[in-house]
Amino acid sequence: MTGKQKFSKKVDNIPYARRVEKPWGWEIHWVPDDKPYMGKILHINTGHRFSLQYHDKKLESWFLMHGRAKIIWDNEEGNLEETEMKPGFGYSVDLKQRHRIYGITDCDIVEVSMSEVGTTYRLEDDYSRTGRNEDAKERELRNKHSLRSSPAMRGAGLRGKV
Repeated sequence: MTGKQKFSKKVDNIPYARRVEKPWGWEIHWVPDDKPYMGKILHINTGHRFSLQYHDKKLESWFLMHGRAKIIWDNEEGNLEETEMKPGFGYSVDLKQRHRIYGITDCDIVEVSMSEVGTTYRLEDDYSRTGRNEDAKERELRNKHSLRSSPAMRGAGLRGKV
C-alpha cells in the first residue's frame, strides 16, 4: 500500500475465538457476532448429531476437515436422505431445507454462514431440545455462558483442549 488508509470506524485487529459447548460436541466461533457473516468450527463427537433443523433466514455451507461425518437432509422431493461428507468438497443447505450432521467418528467441520439471523427451528433432538427454537433471545443466553478466547485458548489449536 502506498498511502495511509483512513477508516470510518475503529479497526479491531484483536484475534477472536469463542468456544460454545454443545451436547453433541462444541463449536468455535472465529468471527465476532457483529459481522454480517459467521465462521465456525464444529466438533461432533462419535455417534452424536445435532438437531434436525431448518433456518428461515440463514444459509450455511460446510467443509469436512477431520474425521467422518454424514449430512441427513432434504432431497428435491422433500424426503430425508444421508450423504457421507467427502474431504475436499463443500456442502450447502438452502433456506428451510431440513438438515442435521452426524459424527461417524469424531470430526471437525468448518461452517460458514450468514450472520446469526432469523430462527433455527428444531424438529427433532436427541438432547430434549425439540421445540426449543433458537432465536435472538436464545443466542444471547447461549453467548452469555460461552467462553471468549483467552491467551491459553489461542495457543491450544483445533485438536487440543480449549
